[in-house]
This record gives sequence, structure tokens and C-alpha cells, in this order.
Amino acid sequence: MSNYFESEDLAKFGQIGRHAPKLAEDFFKYYGNVTATDGALSKREKALIALAVAHAQKCAYCIDAYTTQCLETGSNPEQMMEAVHVAAVMQAGITLAHSVQMYNHLDKLVL
Repeated sequence: MSNYFESEDLAKFGQIGRHAPKLAEDFFKYYGNVTATDGALSKREKALIALAVAHAQKCAYCIDAYTTQCLETGSNPEQMMEAVHVAAVMQAGITLAHSVQMYNHLDKLVL
């Protein structure tokens, strides 16, 4: 039985330009400019951010890729898990912050 997510498929990511090569070229150039070198953030910090976003966005391929990249750039499992917890608490806070919209609407309807 096949699964939707197969770890081996991550290697196929480079094929995203098969039907739109210019767009893929632009994406990979942008991706490289952002992630490939230290800037205001180190490659290690960027990898931790990417790992947290991968979890928040639920991208299994990205989780695999950035788990590896985090280790390769010097992060340890504790730092990686803390980054995931930051993403989790941000999602919770963002969800709760949107309750202001509900309260605003309730105030119009109930009062």
C-alpha cells in the first residue's frame, strides 16, 4: 500500500520546474539567496525557523529536510524541539487572538 507522503519523494522536489522552468528557476534563486548564506541570521537560525514553520504548516517533506539541515548547521535536538514549541505556542496565541473578532461581533449582536 502506498502512502501520500513518501520520504523518497523529497528528492523529486527539484522537478517542480518540469512544466514551468522559469518560475522554478526564480524560486530556487530566491530560496538560495535567503537560506544559503549567513546574513543578519545565521544559516543555523534560518534552519530552526524553517523547521518551526514546517511543523506549523504540516509539511512532512520540509520536516525531514529541515531536521537534517538543523543537525548539519549545528543545532541539537533540544533546540529543534524548542523551535517547534515556539511554532505551536504561536499558533495557539494566534488562534486565541482572533477571538477578539468574535467578541466584537458578539458585542454587536448581544448588546
